[in-house]
Amino acid sequence: HGCNTVTATKTALKLADYTVTEAGFGADLGAEKFIDIKCRIAGLKPSAVVLVATARALKSHGGVAKEDLNNENLQALEAGFVNLERHLNNITQHYGLPCVVCINHFTFDTEAEIALIIEKCAALGAKCVVSKHWAEGGAGAEDLAKEVLAIVDNREPGFSYVYDDKLSLWDKMEAVATKIYGAAKITASPKVKAEIKDLQEQYGHFPVCIAKTQ
Repeated sequence: HGCNTVTATKTALKLADYTVTEAGFGADLGAEKFIDIKCRIAGLKPSAVVLVATARALKSHGGVAKEDLNNENLQALEAGFVNLERHLNNITQHYGLPCVVCINHFTFDTEAEIALIIEKCAALGAKCVVSKHWAEGGAGAEDLAKEVLAIVDNREPGFSYVYDDKLSLWDKMEAVATKIYGAAKITASPKVKAEIKDLQEQYGHFPVCIAKTQ
């Protein structure tokens, strides 16, 4: 479901002082599965999250056409910021983890756009670091690394899952849908509910894996 293997992660933890892994795309699709499935089953306890964002993506969320993404557009950037805010909220409120926002810098990003992202992150109490590793290699990500280490080395341990193991499959699905995706509730036809009831008897103790639609 988008994560690397438990074996790979545990091997890295034995070989390094700090282990960085990609949980998958987004704090809903990727991080939810990483935490609620992989970390739960493997007993892994992450210390912090790096939420990667780009000015281009935020402008796209704000309604800018692909061919215009290289042009400065602060209004669209501000409108699209709600997407990043939602991911940040998921990470801090539902997973209980500290988060650093990394702005993956593109050559067409303007100073005003970068300043706006930093300003809006600060208003949410989030650390935000510009990373220029594409242009400058490791040196371009040094500030980001230092910020992450500062959080990891000085935080209290602990994080939370989106749902409890003991819940039914239906309640686990509803927890993910309402907490992470913002749904009011989940519904299903009588046929589907009957299938889920059958699955509950044999697989009810497992976590649920919700795939994105095609």
